[in-house]
Amino acid sequence: MKVAVVMGSKSDLSVVKPAITLLKSFGIETVVRVISAHRTPEEAHVFASDADKNGIEVIICAAGKAAHLGGVMAACTTLPVIGLPVKTDMMGGLDSLLSIVQMPSGIPVATVGVNGGENAGLLAAQILGIKYPEIAHKIADYKQKMKEKINSDDASVQSEAEQF
Repeated sequence: MKVAVVMGSKSDLSVVKPAITLLKSFGIETVVRVISAHRTPEEAHVFASDADKNGIEVIICAAGKAAHLGGVMAACTTLPVIGLPVKTDMMGGLDSLLSIVQMPSGIPVATVGVNGGENAGLLAAQILGIKYPEIAHKIADYKQKMKEKINSDDASVQSEAEQF
């Protein structure tokens, strides 16, 4: 089980960190790289073309502004690619989001919300969970813990509301 987390710039590290943390907590090997679709296109092509040979099963691509990294990677591999739009100063990440989701036919890039690193990691884990039952079980446990937290919060809020 191996997921690549690729960012277009080192400044995107804080956005991908939740994905890396989540993947590692599920026991998924994670390769983390900085590769730019525009400044290092040859490296992007080679990385994506060789990803499956290197044992990678899903690629997460974080990028801002023009955000072509996911599309470039998807064009060069048959592996699932998840786009992670990065918030920008200019448009708050809408520019990144639209750049990632508006892919031409034949080059799909699954996309999570702006700065949605945790969801990118979780989606990658869910894709792997189809093949690896142990990951599917960890996702089920993760969702059960979320449910328990919300139920606990609900009970707490109900109790507090009675005091108003």
